[in-house]
Amino acid sequence: MISAKQYQGLWSKCYTPSMSDKPTPTSMNGAICYLEIPATDPEGSAQFYHGVFGWSLRRHDDGAIAFDDNVATSRRVSGMWVTGRSPLREAGIVISIMVDDAEKTVESIIQHGGEIVRPLGFNPHERIAWFRDPGGNILGIYQEP
Repeated sequence: MISAKQYQGLWSKCYTPSMSDKPTPTSMNGAICYLEIPATDPEGSAQFYHGVFGWSLRRHDDGAIAFDDNVATSRRVSGMWVTGRSPLREAGIVISIMVDDAEKTVESIIQHGGEIVRPLGFNPHERIAWFRDPGGNILGIYQEP
């Protein structure tokens, strides 16, 4: 485990301060940018992520449904739902989605057909919860402190 001082040193090597005091990435190299999410029903999964997280949906020429996460910066995540792959049914690597209000997002996940598999508060140091989407994948939500 690294100390807070070591972490700050690593952070400053990856980011440079901007006029607004918010960190600005110096390069897109290494950024997560594209996801292929397993789904048994891509249409249903697309509606779930659109309804809960507000992701924009679009169709490829072949009919496949793709998404963009709608983050208003040059760093966006996009991707698509894919069939014929096993969902992430067990937590190994957990991909978390940033949210403004974790409690409201948990309610929205349930309302849109998802399931909470680890509730808010299981990690005393972070505002995170894990959920299962309609395709059976386990992902997380994260709210900045």
